Amino acid sequence: MHALPLTGLVALSLLAGTATASAQTFNDAPPNGEGQTPAFEGQTRAPYLDDDVSVKREIIANGLQNPWGMDQLPDGRWIVTERPGRMRIIDAAGSKSHAIDGLPEVDARGQGGLLDVVVKDDFAQTRRVWWSFAEPRGDGLNGTAVATGILSDDDSRMENVEVIFQQNPAWRSTNHYGSRLVFDPSGALFVTTGERYYTESRQLAQDVGTHLGKVLRIDPMGGPAEDNPDLAGGLPEVWSYGHRNIQSAALGPDGHLWTVEHGPKGGDELNRPEAGKNYGWPIISYGENYSGTPVGEGITAKEGMEQPVYYWDPVIAPAGMVFYDGAMFPSFKSDALIGGLASKALVRLKLEDGKVVGEARYLEGRSRVRDVDVDAKDGAIMLLTDANNGALMRVTPE
Repeated sequence: MHALPLTGLVALSLLAGTATASAQTFNDAPPNGEGQTPAFEGQTRAPYLDDDVSVKREIIANGLQNPWGMDQLPDGRWIVTERPGRMRIIDAAGSKSHAIDGLPEVDARGQGGLLDVVVKDDFAQTRRVWWSFAEPRGDGLNGTAVATGILSDDDSRMENVEVIFQQNPAWRSTNHYGSRLVFDPSGALFVTTGERYYTESRQLAQDVGTHLGKVLRIDPMGGPAEDNPDLAGGLPEVWSYGHRNIQSAALGPDGHLWTVEHGPKGGDELNRPEAGKNYGWPIISYGENYSGTPVGEGITAKEGMEQPVYYWDPVIAPAGMVFYDGAMFPSFKSDALIGGLASKALVRLKLEDGKVVGEARYLEGRSRVRDVDVDAKDGAIMLLTDANNGALMRVTPE
């Protein structure tokens, strides 16, 4: 391990509970989707949360090149990915390991590279790790893939590596890989994917015979998980479909999967995906194309397609998600915490009876937040910032 100097506490006191605070004016911006209206009350622009929470952040480790995913090991250390293809372990003092050897090649162009990483509770016994990455397929083609391996006892190398999932079809694109990994209570592994961005590929989000624009559910050692929905003409890994680019996913307090996906210009969506259901992209959307033209016919609802639990317009550009279950922030209990890229914020949603009843943002305007987690030791909120000189940060009450 190589010690990395700490930059010390960066005190960022942000009053998140008053509408007059600078971080609480996000609902003032006009939407991009002109003339669009929510399907039900509270589906967008929830009231500002009013609990006077102030936070500060501490930079634990910097010098990370576009870090993307992290998970905590049983001993309290963090295993972290960097998009160019590196995986490291970082301890509480900020010391970070050499890059772990033995990982498959990644396609790090555009939004690609080494992406999410997860371990199970039995890591201390098995030392098994799972990660997702943009896999090169030759001739400029690539696709989201998932691999697993055994971390050597000295943390230096990944051994017995197997690629257990490959998104098909491959596409000549450097965008929209999705790629969050979440274990469900049964031990199956959810894999989120994107629809690869382009006009032709986005249509495949509606095609259950492909892995594009889907929530997939697989066996952690490869193949489809048991009890997946039986969709006519569908691939056996498909759990839900009609998604654009899911980069936030977590199990809620109810044990069910929740996701947040990138919309186009407007229309980021919070969903609670259910087996076999269609979430509408690119047929329905609360947003518009980057050019300002309507998405498809410009409709926001259609029979047989699910409505999002919540949506943002303008977007937050979601990345990473966790439901807070620590002791350090009592008022955050069971709230969703979501990273914001374009919004450069930690976004907090309070839910009641499956609906969003309040929103707050913290550290707004400072860094692109790529991933969010909670330190199991004390309940601090952990962030990864997306930059060439990215950082692992620790957020605590002011």
